[in-house]
Amino acid sequence: MATIGNSGAGLESNTKAGPSTSHRAESLAARIEEGAGRLEGFAEGLLDVEWHTPASPTDKRSVGVIIHHVATMYPIEIGVARAIAGGQSVSDVTWDLVAQLNAKHARENAHASKSAAITLLRQNSLEAAAAVRAFTDEDLDRATPFLLSSGAPVTVQFVIEDHALRHSWHHLAAIRKALGR
Repeated sequence: MATIGNSGAGLESNTKAGPSTSHRAESLAARIEEGAGRLEGFAEGLLDVEWHTPASPTDKRSVGVIIHHVATMYPIEIGVARAIAGGQSVSDVTWDLVAQLNAKHARENAHASKSAAITLLRQNSLEAAAAVRAFTDEDLDRATPFLLSSGAPVTVQFVIEDHALRHSWHHLAAIRKALGR
């Protein structure tokens, strides 16, 4: 069973040392970098009032908190992928736990500065991409039960695509909609 933490620490990868020869891993890593880069570029151009605008009518977290949230989730998302690559089922991560983590993050980072959030986004996305590049095709194909996917046995590649890769794209689209641009 995997453990969610602030950094995904303790979730050792079962991958080989050194750069991957997996073209799929490289493609996934490049798409993580692209999504984070798009979110970063957009964030850099935000006015102070936009940084503090609620992300949506249903998500009252500010745009800035959402961007900081995306940055903080990379290590956790990669930790889950590493757990599955290591053959561990991930049955301790529930949607209730995710909601609690998101609420705690929002409280603790309500005043995150734009520069700090962008720096963290850049750092954590690059580290996530590097971790993904270390996966082999065998790692990417490994599947174990994942509670967030209703306990379905999902692959490492699916977890990367549905979480670390999609997260920045998803929130950027929501932020653009909230800001009308």
